[in-house]
Amino acid sequence: MSDKEVFVSVLGPTIADYVSLKQALGRRYDGERRILASLDTFLAAANADLSAETFTRWCQTQEHLASGVRRHRMRVVHNLVLYRRRREPSCFVPDPLLFPQLHQPVQPYIFAHTEIGRLIEQANSLQASRDCLLRPELFSLAITLLYTAGLRRGELLRMTIGDYDPGEQTLLVRKSKFHKSRLLPLSADGIEQLDRYLRARRARRLPMSPETPLVWNARGGGRAYTAVGFGHVIRRLLEATNIRKPDGRRPRVHDFRHAFAVHALLRWYHAGEDPQAKLPWLAIYMGHVSIASTQYYLTLTESLVSSASERFAKRCAGLIEPLHTPGGDR
Repeated sequence: MSDKEVFVSVLGPTIADYVSLKQALGRRYDGERRILASLDTFLAAANADLSAETFTRWCQTQEHLASGVRRHRMRVVHNLVLYRRRREPSCFVPDPLLFPQLHQPVQPYIFAHTEIGRLIEQANSLQASRDCLLRPELFSLAITLLYTAGLRRGELLRMTIGDYDPGEQTLLVRKSKFHKSRLLPLSADGIEQLDRYLRARRARRLPMSPETPLVWNARGGGRAYTAVGFGHVIRRLLEATNIRKPDGRRPRVHDFRHAFAVHALLRWYHAGEDPQAKLPWLAIYMGHVSIASTQYYLTLTESLVSSASERFAKRCAGLIEPLHTPGGDR
């Protein structure tokens, strides 16, 4: 919490204590703090405490947002009020049953190996631009790392040249989601693409200091690609290769991470490994706090179901008696 930020409503002292508690527990809590700050501003302007009426009026100021966003904001306030109720048992508590319903989860798209190959090939055919002299090398590297290391888009865009250790062939992901850092051993493809990209940077005499963003362009004197600018180029590649989801939409950047998780599971099945025993390792590699988060990425594809069925049949077929028709041989 900023030293300059002061919560001024009737609820302000409780908000300040609650945010301080969350941050003392190691959470950044920036997004939630901004939500509570907007509630504080609203209550201060109304010169009122949080009640059923003021909560409803504050919720009405959020109606321009998607239902899932509104639900999240209401839940942040709900959690604050549960904290308040420990001190003030009679305080107003919103009813979560009245919050907007959850969005239907977006169905992830699992890229095929051949589609990843087509995307990298298309990236290699990109034209260099004034702002990105190494656009072919950069975006073939980006697709490779998204797919082979399961990176989140934000993690990739925050990386610097110094995060790659060519001697150890590892990539450092600094404090990302859940405020965890992790060191990733890279695939042979990832190492090859990184080394190729860095050689091209040296040949062009582009900045090579450890602090230089890995996904770099020359705008503003040199900086990392923005999420919007990066996503725009990825969409162009998806359009050029005509890769679409079954509903006709383009896959998301985040779908590379889903494909990484599913294909890791398939490799374990094909190698005769126990996928359940491997899940904690996959969770660590992906930066999750538990395997519950990792299991969210394990979409049931036809290949995955087939592999699981074959594994079950090999191990357990002898335990299952075949069905016999009435009157048939037993």
